[in-house]
Amino acid sequence: MSTQARVRQRDDHYTSTGLPSWKIGFWTFMASECLFFATLISTYMVYKGAAVEPPYPDEILNIPLTTISTFVLLMSSLAMVLALEAVAGAKRMLTIAWLSVVIVLGIVFLGFQVYEFTHFVGEGLTIQRNIFGSSFFVLTGFHGAHVTVGVIWLTTLLIMAIRGKLPPAKALNVEIAGLYWHFVDIVWIVIFTFIYLIQ
Repeated sequence: MSTQARVRQRDDHYTSTGLPSWKIGFWTFMASECLFFATLISTYMVYKGAAVEPPYPDEILNIPLTTISTFVLLMSSLAMVLALEAVAGAKRMLTIAWLSVVIVLGIVFLGFQVYEFTHFVGEGLTIQRNIFGSSFFVLTGFHGAHVTVGVIWLTTLLIMAIRGKLPPAKALNVEIAGLYWHFVDIVWIVIFTFIYLIQ
């Protein structure tokens, strides 16, 4: 390996796999997040149908509304892919546009979740009401918190892009944020399937 290649490898913090250490570390973090959500989903499934007092899931879940919010989140993943492509191609205005779309769609999804939570509380379902309420609010609430973190993260990248501080050389920053965002979307698909579709 030449001296220049060694310097580049040291400066970019590449691992023996040929991948940046930041990306390897983030994949490790997401593996731990998978275990975290698997625990929450398993808990929900174990206690599913165990509520001894109403309201029960089939009485309160709004599948059509949640289907719309799920579609919104999936479209945000498409916008995230386009944002990464724009950054890598040094297309600043497109980067700003697509990052803005991802952020807006993420906020819309959170708005759906806030509406759903408010509606459920109005119907008498709270985190203390029954085992369904406890497992539902904890699981979907933690997912909502992850979406919120993603929106904040993407907003910082958007500010960097607006200030001209997100060149192609920093595309890895957007790629890592994109990995997180896609992870959040995939987790929601699993949650949506187990909570809303499997009754």
